[in-house]
Amino acid sequence: MVKALQVRTGTSMMRNMFVVIFGAMLGATAFASTAGAAQATVGLGTTSSFAVLAGSGITNTGATTIAGDVGTFPTPAETGFGSITLNGANDAGNSVTQGAKNDLVTAYNDAAGRTPVSTIPTELGGSLLSGGVYDSAAGTFGLTGTLTLNGQGDASTVFIFDAASTVITASSSSIVLENGAQACNVFWVVGSSETLGTNTSFVGTTLALTSITLDTGATVAGRELARNGAVTLDANTITVPTCSASAPTTTTTAKPTTTTAKPTTTTAKPTTTTAKPTTTTVKSTTTTVKPTTTTAKPTTTTVKPTTTTAAPTTTTVKPTTTASLAKKTTAAATTTTVPATTTTTEVIPSGFPATGGGGTSGTKDENLLWFSAIALLGGTGAAIIGLRRRHLMRTSLTEASRTSERL
Repeated sequence: MVKALQVRTGTSMMRNMFVVIFGAMLGATAFASTAGAAQATVGLGTTSSFAVLAGSGITNTGATTIAGDVGTFPTPAETGFGSITLNGANDAGNSVTQGAKNDLVTAYNDAAGRTPVSTIPTELGGSLLSGGVYDSAAGTFGLTGTLTLNGQGDASTVFIFDAASTVITASSSSIVLENGAQACNVFWVVGSSETLGTNTSFVGTTLALTSITLDTGATVAGRELARNGAVTLDANTITVPTCSASAPTTTTTAKPTTTTAKPTTTTAKPTTTTAKPTTTTVKSTTTTVKPTTTTAKPTTTTVKPTTTTAAPTTTTVKPTTTASLAKKTTAAATTTTVPATTTTTEVIPSGFPATGGGGTSGTKDENLLWFSAIALLGGTGAAIIGLRRRHLMRTSLTEASRTSERL
C-alpha cells in the first residue's frame, strides 16, 4: 500500500508540475503576443556614460553613491555633492554635458515613438511581463510591490514603458529580472516627472521630460536622465548597467502547489538494539601515610623513705632463792636488753642513677639491710637464751626443793 501511495503521490506531483510549467508557457506566449514584435534597444549616444543628467541642476542630501558620470545643462547648479561618492566624471555644464543633452532628446523621441504598443493596467505590482512596448489607458504607471520582467532566455530582449504623465513607486517596491532580462535593455519614457518611493529597488533608464525625484534609500540599476527639470537625490545608490552578450542565469520560482495524500499507516517492525557492555577500569590509588613517632616524657615517682624503729626489749629474770639444808643459794637476777634497731628503706624510682643503667627500684644500701637483719636475729637469739636460762634455773630450784623435802 505504501509503495502504491508513493507512486500515486509522485504521479500527482508530476502532473501538478506539468500544469504549472504548461501554464507558464501559455502565459509567456500570451505576453509575447500582446507585446508584439521584438524591439531593438534604444540608442543613447553619449548619454550612455551618464548616471545622472539634468536640465536645471542636481541636488543631493545624505550619503549618495553614483557609479557613472553626472552633469546638468543649461543650469549647472550642483548642491550637496560633498556627501556624494562619485565613481565617474562630474561634467557639470561643460560641452560633454551639452552633447549628452542633445543625445537625450534623440533617445527620448525614439523610445516614445516605438510600436506596436500593448496597453496594460496602470498598476504594475504583481505583473509578469515579457519584452515589448507598454502604455496605460490613464497615461501613468504606478508600482506597489514587485514587477517581474521575463527575458524568455534572450539577453537582447527590450522592455519599453511609455507613460504620458508620471511614474510613481510606493515604498519598498521592486523590479525583478529573470530568464535573461537585463537592466541595460529596460527603458522608462516619462511625459512629466518620475518619483521613486523610499527604499525602492528600481531597474532601467528613465528618460523624463521634466524632473526626477528619488526618496531616501531608493536604488537604481540604470540611469536617471531629465531633459528640462532637476534631479533630486537623498542617500541613494545609482549604477550605470552594462549589457552581457549571453543571458545571465536566473531562477524562476513557480507558485507552490499543495497535494493532499490519503493518510497511510505504516507499522514498523520492532527493532532490538543491544548495547555492548562497557568496562570501566578505575586505576588503583596508593595512599602513603608518613610514620609518626610519639615520645613520652619520662616520669619520675619519688617515694619518701620509711623508717621502722623497733622498740628495745628488756627481759628481766627475777632472782631465785634455793634453800637447801646445807646452804641457801640465791641466783642473781639477770637482765637482757636487746638494743633498738632502726631500719630505713628508701625506694629508688625506676631509672634513678643510683641503680645504674636506669633499670629497677632497690634499696640504697643492701648491706645495711643485711646488718639490720643480723642484729634483729642476734637480739631474738639473746632473748631466747635468757628465757632458756630462766627455765633451767626454775627447773633446778624445783628439783632442789623436792630433794630437800625428801630429806
